[in-house]
Amino acid sequence: MTRRVMVVTGCSRGIGASVARLAAIAGYDVAVNFVRNEKAAEAVVRTVEEAGGRAAAFRADVGDDSHVKRMFSEIDSKLGRVNVLVNNAGILGSRRVEDMNEESLQEIFRANVFSMYYCSREAVRRMSTKHGGRGGVIINMSSVASRLGGLAGGSHYAATKGAIDSFSLALAKEVGPEGIRVNTIRPGLIETDIHDVHGGMNEQLAKSVPLGRSGTADEVARTVLWLASDDASYVHAAVVDVAGGR
Repeated sequence: MTRRVMVVTGCSRGIGASVARLAAIAGYDVAVNFVRNEKAAEAVVRTVEEAGGRAAAFRADVGDDSHVKRMFSEIDSKLGRVNVLVNNAGILGSRRVEDMNEESLQEIFRANVFSMYYCSREAVRRMSTKHGGRGGVIINMSSVASRLGGLAGGSHYAATKGAIDSFSLALAKEVGPEGIRVNTIRPGLIETDIHDVHGGMNEQLAKSVPLGRSGTADEVARTVLWLASDDASYVHAAVVDVAGGR
């Protein structure tokens, strides 16, 4: 089986780590992006290798244009040209609008929105038939906060996720004719530590989910792997909610 290369941003924990593990099982080599926790990223690399794949960890702040350019060049050298990009990196945050300052607003938009522009640009340069590529898949991680508004104190987060939804639709129209499928996943309440910012409210919030529970990182990751696969070959410009009906 010919192995393909999947780049997963924000891959050292949570959904990203689950995507990397399942990708290796599905036959991908994985570029594990992280920004701080090198130990956790190396653990993900070992998990991929144990599943029979190749992997390498790449430290880069994907909200920084120069970091992204360098990272993709390193991926080209170490693993090969990207076939699937999973734009998973992002941060949460809890701050009322009247308490918001410029630094915090810039931080969350850099991490959640600018990162997708920068990484998608580098992927398109490598995937697009217009640039000599063979096509590929881009999967952007949004949130049900884009349509629900999120929790109180999360207006900045919800705004970034709304931007992701719009960006994904526009990108799909732009690069679909060039062999690149673009889709969006909107997770709901998922059991990862990103929700710690809300003070451990998962159990309480789970009561509002029609299925009566939080989701798992693996449930989101399985959706990623399906969208990346040939089984989803005619799925393009779609938004898939993984939210238990919420």
